[in-house]
Amino acid sequence: MTQPLTLDRSHTALLIMDYQNRVVSDVVSDPPGVTHRAASVLQAARRASIPIIYIVHRRPGTDPNSPDSQIHSDVTPAPGEQVFVKSKPGAFSTTGLDVTLREQGVDTLVLLGTFTSGCVLSTVRWAADINYKLVVVGDACADRNAEVHHFLVDRIFPRQCTVITAQEFPRAAGVA
Repeated sequence: MTQPLTLDRSHTALLIMDYQNRVVSDVVSDPPGVTHRAASVLQAARRASIPIIYIVHRRPGTDPNSPDSQIHSDVTPAPGEQVFVKSKPGAFSTTGLDVTLREQGVDTLVLLGTFTSGCVLSTVRWAADINYKLVVVGDACADRNAEVHHFLVDRIFPRQCTVITAQEFPRAAGVA
C-alpha cells in the first residue's frame, strides 16, 4: 500500500494554466465539471496558504481585455496572486516563472490546466528536466481529445510525477 501524498506547503506552488474563457469553452468537453474541480483545488490551496500562480496564453493580436482572454470566473485570481503571460505552450520558456519559483523557495509544483497535451505536457517535461517535484491534478485538466488526455494522465505523467484527483488534493495539502 502506498503512503498518501503529503505536500510541504512551504515549498509548493499551484499553477493554474490556460484557464481562460476561450480555451475552456473550446477545449473542455464538460466545462462546469472541470472548472468546479479546479475551483475546489484553488480553494484548498488558499486554505493551505500555498502560493497560486496563473499562467495565461496570449497569441499575437489577441485583445488581453476581451472576455475570451479573461481567466474563467470559477478560478479568478485573488489580489496578490501572480499571473504570468506566455506565448508558447509551456509555462517556462517565455516567462520568468523559474526565477520567481526559485526565489520563493518552491521545489514542488501542483499543475492543472486546459490542454493536457499542450501546456500541461510541456510544463511537466520542462519542470521535470529542471528538477521540480511534480503533482498533476488529472481531473482538473482537460484536452480536446479525451483519449489523449487519459493516455497522458494514466500512462505518461506517472513516469515523471504524481497524479491525483481534485478530491485528493485537500488531504495532500493538509486541509482536509
